[in-house]
Amino acid sequence: MSQSWHGGHSMYIHEQKNWPQFQWDKENLAELLTSVRYRQGRLIGHMEALGFALREEAMLQTLTQEVIKSSEIEGEMLDQNQVRSSLARRLGIDIAGSVPADRNVEGVVEMMLDATQNFQQPLTEDRLFGWHAALFPTGRSGMHKITVGAWRTGERGPMQVVSGSIGKEKVHFEAPDAEKVPEEMTRFLDWFNTNSDHDPVLKAGLAHLWFVTIHPFEDGNGRIARAIADMQLALADESPQRFYSMSTQILKERKDYYDILEATQKGALDISTWLTWFLQCLDRAFLGTNDILSNVLLKARFWEKHTSVSLNDRQKLIINRMLNGIEGKMTSSKWGKMAKCSKETAIRDIQDLISKGIMIKEEAGGRSTSYVLNDSTKK
Repeated sequence: MSQSWHGGHSMYIHEQKNWPQFQWDKENLAELLTSVRYRQGRLIGHMEALGFALREEAMLQTLTQEVIKSSEIEGEMLDQNQVRSSLARRLGIDIAGSVPADRNVEGVVEMMLDATQNFQQPLTEDRLFGWHAALFPTGRSGMHKITVGAWRTGERGPMQVVSGSIGKEKVHFEAPDAEKVPEEMTRFLDWFNTNSDHDPVLKAGLAHLWFVTIHPFEDGNGRIARAIADMQLALADESPQRFYSMSTQILKERKDYYDILEATQKGALDISTWLTWFLQCLDRAFLGTNDILSNVLLKARFWEKHTSVSLNDRQKLIINRMLNGIEGKMTSSKWGKMAKCSKETAIRDIQDLISKGIMIKEEAGGRSTSYVLNDSTKK
């Protein structure tokens, strides 16, 4: 029994008779896919030509971005230093000034690393439940208790994507009924693990859409869909090393992302528009790698230039933080907080760096003096 009208719009894509037999314009997409694959290959070649240490740092920055931005798309802000420290620890990369990470940060990092480092392992129900449990370590989403590490149940009524204030809600999408989820997910996972007819990059876009349309969990579907796409992109690269961040680009284009997703989920089984957007977004994500690379080279040049200068651990920590980009200005009180030392010690550290020509006082003056790195190392 299928009504063709739900609250004034025709069927959702998953209610179409031949769901999930997606179609797309293969000829039109072929050209775009070729150019995306070409740029992807060049980018990986470029990164592999870097020395080991630079490549490690580039990967650490890329994964840090990916984890932070995927959460930010959902409106959740994670602490950059915690994410970076958690990733470095798990990847066995030695970084200065490692900080302990909260459970929720550890969870997102765990999921992202499992997806990208173990991309050759099949994606199973059990593995997805593990990711989901890692995302919600307290069994809650915000204040609400949710079903964790299992498919959603129908207890709360239909699973809808809604925006707007109470009384003025707009339903953007309604997912398949909860009792259909196990069967839908079995079919999805069978396809994901076995079907190799499609180019893996195209398959990443397809998997993202298909998973998020089933919407199998009570919460976290967007982040898991992006992790699945990342897993598929690692398969496309045939490498666990990540040098571009799709989520960073999706965040920049968040409005288009949601608009195209909604239009596709309310449309027929031809998903050419979605796949075109996905490939173009990925193409733009490669450009973002230039920013990461220039920052990596900048840091490397900075440390090369100052190899012979003796610095204490606090100074190394804060300089690295400044090179990674900090929020706002560096002041002596901010230094004290970050390095966990007294203001007096902070002032001594800063004065020492000024005398060594590594830092300079900013012109502005005013109530609190701020300091910057003295260098061409500043972009």
